[in-house]
Formats: sequence, C-alpha cells, structure tokens
Amino acid sequence: MKTMIHHTPEAIGAHLSARILAEIGAANAAGRPYVLGCPGGRSPMPVYQALERQLTAAPVDCSRLVIAMMDEYLLPDGDGLSPPATSAHYSCRGFGEREIVGRINRALPDALRMPETNFRMPSLTDPAAYDGELATLGGIDLFLLASGAGDGHIAFNPPGSARNSRTRIVTLAEQTRRDNLATFPDFRGIEEVPTHGLTIGIGSIATLSKAVAMIVWGDGKREAFRRLSAATAYDPSWPATILVECRNGELHADAAAGARP
Repeated sequence: MKTMIHHTPEAIGAHLSARILAEIGAANAAGRPYVLGCPGGRSPMPVYQALERQLTAAPVDCSRLVIAMMDEYLLPDGDGLSPPATSAHYSCRGFGEREIVGRINRALPDALRMPETNFRMPSLTDPAAYDGELATLGGIDLFLLASGAGDGHIAFNPPGSARNSRTRIVTLAEQTRRDNLATFPDFRGIEEVPTHGLTIGIGSIATLSKAVAMIVWGDGKREAFRRLSAATAYDPSWPATILVECRNGELHADAAAGARP
C-alpha cells in the first residue's frame, strides 16, 4: 500500500482528479468505459470539486464514464424498506446526481457529458446483482474510498463485516449513524438517521477494484489514518482496513489527519 500525505484536502482532490481524468482519456483511446467507484459525503468532495474545475479548464470526453455508487439509506415502508427521495439531504443517489454527475456535466459541452444511464447504484430488489453488473463492465478502474471516523465503516459495512461480504442490505451500526450526523449536518439528531442501508460489500470492493484510493482528511480522521497505516490485513473491527488487501491500494491524507500524535 502506498501512503501519500498532502498539505490540504484540496491538494488531495487535485491529485486524484488529475489521475482520474488521465485514466478516462486512456480508456477513451482504448474504446472502453472507465468505471469510477464513488462514495458520498465529505471525504471525497475535494475530488468532485477538482473534477469540475479541471474539466472546465481542459474538457475531457466523459461520454463513456460510469459512476458506481457505494450505498444508499433505506427507510421503513410498510412491511419493507425503500430508499429516500433523491431530494432528501441525505440521499446518496441525490448526492451522486448533484455533486458528482452534476459537477462533471456542468463543466462540459453536451457531446462530452456523461449519460444518465451510466450512473449505477445497487438495486433494492436484487442487491447481489450489483457485483455481477460491475464485473460485466470490466470491474472498477478506481474506487475512491472513505473511512468512518468513529468505527472505520466503509460504505455502510459495519464493524464485524465478513471479508467476503457482497452487496446487501445491512443494519447500520450506532456509531456509523453518529458519524453520519457530521456527514449530513441537516440531521437534527440520531433519531433522524436511518437504521438500514444498502451497501456494496467488503469482498465486492476487494474483488472488483483494479485500484483503490482511500481519502482521510481533517483532525477527526487521525485515528482512521493510524488504523489504516498500521494495518497489515483486513481487520473486521475497522472495516476500512480492506484497503490493505485491495490491488493497487493508496492512502491519501492531509497534514491534519496524517500528523503524528
């Protein structure tokens, strides 16, 4: 695993955005799609912001780009569960449409924009099919990852998740829900944070990704950086440690998260 300490979160974003756009260009030249795995939330926002800036300055054809989201909240619906409306402030689909696809397409002329059909999420009715769908695309070229600050959750995989877990519905850990109070500050209390989610699995990330980039920044992610940089194998007590078992794994931190105690 390669570790890189950047001065600021914006520097992380600029570095990874430049890499992504170069790899999209290479995939275009090869006549194949480029699949980017994306989390929602604060950690990857510097990357999505940098993509918009860099595409505005130097457009790249994103018509073959595929965005594969990690997860979605689920709400009680009669005897079952359903995703929130995309307009909900915590909707992962809404985040992806606005903050990822929206930023990319806003920067580009129509002919170079990413088609709406290239935005992918797990299906509530058949979660396991997501793994097959991504495999058919050739796998995930680069998966951006983020670690929960309090419990190391990755996507919605709670502590204790099996190494070989696949895309599925899970009950969210209480600490994950508390972490998400900061991720989505419009929640007024933990009672408003959903208790269930649809998530890509630990094994799915490791098996389907050709490369991964874990992003941690800010003082609140120092423990995450410590746990990740010290890991030598997957530790189910901190699920984000799957990073060390992924192909071409990189850990990107800013100076605050990577500061020595």
